[in-house]
Amino acid sequence: MARSAKQTVLIAVLGVAAVAVPILFTAWKSAVDTNRRQQGATAEPFRIAGNFYYVGTESLSVFLITGPDGHVLLDSGYPPATIAAITKLGFNIKDVKVLINSDAHEGAQGTQELRKAAGAQVWASDANARVIAAGGDDPDFRQPLKTLASLGAMRYTPARVDHVLTDGETLHVGPVALTAHVTAGKSRGCTSWSFPVRDGDRMLNVVSACALTRMGGIRYPQQDADLERSFELLRSLPADIWVTGTSRDWGRYRKFSDSRAAKDPVKPFVDPGGYRAYIDAAEGKLRNGIFD
Repeated sequence: MARSAKQTVLIAVLGVAAVAVPILFTAWKSAVDTNRRQQGATAEPFRIAGNFYYVGTESLSVFLITGPDGHVLLDSGYPPATIAAITKLGFNIKDVKVLINSDAHEGAQGTQELRKAAGAQVWASDANARVIAAGGDDPDFRQPLKTLASLGAMRYTPARVDHVLTDGETLHVGPVALTAHVTAGKSRGCTSWSFPVRDGDRMLNVVSACALTRMGGIRYPQQDADLERSFELLRSLPADIWVTGTSRDWGRYRKFSDSRAAKDPVKPFVDPGGYRAYIDAAEGKLRNGIFD
């Protein structure tokens, strides 16, 4: 009787799996197709301030920091669009010396393609480096991402990481200097960046903040405590200009539109209040148990 009951349960589980897996695959395929269209939706590249430029798409932020001894590219976006944007601004992908990232998933999917195009080095935090080298496979994936990843979602061409960053380490390419801050929470290796930008006679502090909210499909034991530390660290950084990997989060289009009509085109990007509000909103989500 017990064996019969177990067999019945097993058959039921297999039946559910037989139905669920095709549904998951179809949902994943639809999401991938939509994501690719969004990633490839080109946006006008533009100068934010000084030697700091936007070269991303409508949905994914990518930033170019230029210098006389070579450039740094922050995140990959959709590589063909990224390279086209760099070229449109009058720069050459071959002059990019270092590729860096914020998130090892959305921010690093095109790393290998850009590495080949630029001949650049890849620098990443320890946890991000492991995920990038594994082609997006993350040991912290939980369902449904774990199943979707086994079907190919969240995966990309692996890339070799040339230098593993430590928290607080500063990357130098000539006079260009960016400091890495491991702001774990969305994932273990999530990395924010701070750097100065000179625009005319003013020096502006820039912070590129990694995502600060939890995804339901990425979970690990100390995640909430990591987010608490990340809130504190980011609040300690001076930020005149702030950006994130998702364009809408920092108001890319609105600020770009305002800058085109402004007497001072940099002024719309100077937004320390928006930076504080971004961190406060993420903290509110943590307090209320909200996942993205």
